[in-house]
Amino acid sequence: MVLGWPIPPPRKRTTKTRERFAEEREATVERLVREGFLRSPRLIEAMRKVSREEFVLVEYRDYAYWEVPLPLLGDGKNQTISCPHSYPLFYEALKLSEGDRFLEIGAGSGYGAALAREVVGDRGLVVTIEINPTTYKFALDNLRRLGYDDIIVVLGDGSEGYPSLSPYDKICVTATAPNIPGPLVDQLGDGGKLAIPVGSPYEPQVLYLVEKARNRISKRVIDEALYVPLVGKYGWRTFCTR
Repeated sequence: MVLGWPIPPPRKRTTKTRERFAEEREATVERLVREGFLRSPRLIEAMRKVSREEFVLVEYRDYAYWEVPLPLLGDGKNQTISCPHSYPLFYEALKLSEGDRFLEIGAGSGYGAALAREVVGDRGLVVTIEINPTTYKFALDNLRRLGYDDIIVVLGDGSEGYPSLSPYDKICVTATAPNIPGPLVDQLGDGGKLAIPVGSPYEPQVLYLVEKARNRISKRVIDEALYVPLVGKYGWRTFCTR
């Protein structure tokens, strides 16, 4: 169980072939399109191209396309790769597009950053931050092994953002915060968008889309969500494992 999500039992080794994973990946894309989560052509192609199973621990790899979060390497109990639908839920709301400067808070497995890199393309920028050192190395190793050498992977407090490369067009926070962190809003460029769940880690949260235009901030509700806690100065400090 990960914060309310039932987790399938680990297996000693992967039982599925590469072809079987490809079939499941295509079926997942078709399902997400059918359910209305996945709409934009570049994101559809990204989810077809990026092999989610390559970002999952071997003992959970057979479940890579199940609609559940799966545990990752980390020093605590709250490191996960999110459910497959979570990525289009965020990226479609953000209108993630070719050429965007994108900041992800919570690198996790590296899967979300890989998808984003496929969407923003060579003209864009992807920066992903992870506070947990073990999880950071897991994400970095996955991304480099799969050829995503130009994704900037940072070990640090994501709740403070990464101001040295700001402003960003889009920011995605893959963990729930007690409030919307001011530094992340500050690092949005004019016309920028931020997607972030807000609320207690132990109950359904509100997923907000924050928009910045001419230094005016607006927000609207995207959906309910259930995410692990954001750790750091502007997150749930008591969950910090460092």
